[in-house]
Amino acid sequence: MFVGSETEKKRLSKAGKVGIALGVILPSILIIGLLLLFFKRRRSFSREFQTRNTYADHSSNPDVEGGSVYFGIPLFSYKELEEATSRFDLNKQVGDGGFGTVYYGKLHDGREVAVKRLYEHNYRRVEQFMNEVQILTRLRHKNLVSLYGCTSRTSRELLLVYEYIPNGTVASHLHGESAKPGLLPWSTRMKIAVETASALAYLHATDIIHRDVKTNNILLDYSYCVKVADFGLSRLFPNDVTHVSTAPQGTPGYVDPEYYQCYQLTSKSDVYSFGVVLIELISSKPAVDMNRDKDEINLSNLAIKKIQEGSLVELVDPCLGFDSDNEVKRMVVSVAELAFQCLQRDKELRPSMEKVLEMLLRIESGKHEPEHLEVVDAGHGVSNVNSQQPQPSISPEWDQIVLLKNVKPPSSPITVTDSWESESTTPNVSS
Repeated sequence: MFVGSETEKKRLSKAGKVGIALGVILPSILIIGLLLLFFKRRRSFSREFQTRNTYADHSSNPDVEGGSVYFGIPLFSYKELEEATSRFDLNKQVGDGGFGTVYYGKLHDGREVAVKRLYEHNYRRVEQFMNEVQILTRLRHKNLVSLYGCTSRTSRELLLVYEYIPNGTVASHLHGESAKPGLLPWSTRMKIAVETASALAYLHATDIIHRDVKTNNILLDYSYCVKVADFGLSRLFPNDVTHVSTAPQGTPGYVDPEYYQCYQLTSKSDVYSFGVVLIELISSKPAVDMNRDKDEINLSNLAIKKIQEGSLVELVDPCLGFDSDNEVKRMVVSVAELAFQCLQRDKELRPSMEKVLEMLLRIESGKHEPEHLEVVDAGHGVSNVNSQQPQPSISPEWDQIVLLKNVKPPSSPITVTDSWESESTTPNVSS
């Protein structure tokens, strides 16, 4: 009886020790496994970047940044770009965005360039860097800024090298440091609208959404030709889906209210932002102005309000000759009608960028007339821009306010000159 009891005690003691050992070893193995998985995933992006850089001929140059090619574009060395920008001199800074600062530079071969310097060299910025490189290298359009090259992933900093566009942004000419009365006549603004729409329609046709359309991203050369820039927020759009779900990004005052609310990105998000750009071209006012009344801080809100009141004339920049030139008045009213369509709250009620471009070309050529040419002018009654001409027939494209067939129109006016109350069109709220 004593012997059996002693044996039982030894067996239990041994089992207890095994249990304790397993209790210590198994959690340790689990923790080590999780740590290995974490570091493996952290390094996966770096390895992917390396494998994608199949174009680089490292043997051709001991400095893999210089003289090599990545995604079909040249790789610049950090040293060369540092020298080109005078060590990133603050006096050479020409732009500042959500993902990087842009500097003017001059390369050894004499080319003037804009060097975009990403803020941080971390996973997020490398991903953004690769995104922009991949998108820009596949695009060819006269109204899109060209990418000359970039630094390699091993560079001290991530840098993108663009063609330099010397005449600033549309924003600076409309309501910024370069703004002067009469500097941008309506004909030039119409040209800017058409060329910007052409660039965006091209992007959408290649399944790319810009996501940050604004006048600060529309550059001008000395002939006032447009170069749409800053694809840092661009998103490749899969062909087999209706939208991409993502957290709202972009610039307050331009963000699609439906995108902001539902986190659903579509090409119609760019259309909304372009509608704000059209209103800026008409009014010379910024998209957001905290000095305006509370319900007019967003330009889209102000525009809709003036449209509702039938007071478009109060929105138009007085320097455009709206009251003295019937042809200007015809085009401004037509563009305002188109902008109103772009600013519809429901994305399904907005036209596509292809349709927007088509209508702008018709307006510019004189082949399109506003549906109603009466414009309410506060203090001057009602005027008609073509009082001596018969009322033209309405084009088939405009027989529905939404420019879409088989869609019930919202409670909104037939044109921008009608007084109305709308429950369906609400501008976005800046944050």
